[in-house]
Amino acid sequence: MTDDIVIRNRARQIEWYGEPLHDRFRRLLDRLRLPQSALAEVLGLSAPMLSQLMSGQRAKISNPAVVSRLMAVESMVAEPGFAALSADEVRERLDQVRSQNTTPSYLSVPTAQRSSPAARSADPVAGIQALLRGLASAAEIEDAARLIEAHHPDLATMLRVYGNGRTAEARAHFARVMEDS
Repeated sequence: MTDDIVIRNRARQIEWYGEPLHDRFRRLLDRLRLPQSALAEVLGLSAPMLSQLMSGQRAKISNPAVVSRLMAVESMVAEPGFAALSADEVRERLDQVRSQNTTPSYLSVPTAQRSSPAARSADPVAGIQALLRGLASAAEIEDAARLIEAHHPDLATMLRVYGNGRTAEARAHFARVMEDS
């Protein structure tokens, strides 16, 4: 694999995921104190695939369920009480993520119930990001945003923030929108 391909793949990862996957995975590995093979198992990837994504030999996570699990693990380690969890509690939580249905939970809720308090508590930001990123590349999302920006600027912003932005930006946007509605 040439250095040019790795450089291109890492640039694509930044475009699609907000940063190189190596950085995202490394943070989780360090925080969870797991070997790559264990994290790969939680996410539903083979260990070689995780390694290829981290090294830039591959650019994209092609399975939306894997992206959803990645976001679930990232959310878990970002929780304020995470450091206080015992090793057994962390293992139990990781087992829950590992066994997640391949359909993100926000999609398995009937349409009429998606606005219920229980459905809202399921992490809608991660769900929206997983859905958009599973449907289109960052370049495609940006193209769509450009096409609708003149007539629908708020929708264009939403596509950019949730489809191409960092999770922290999406969460801040979501909080502002929910506050205003």
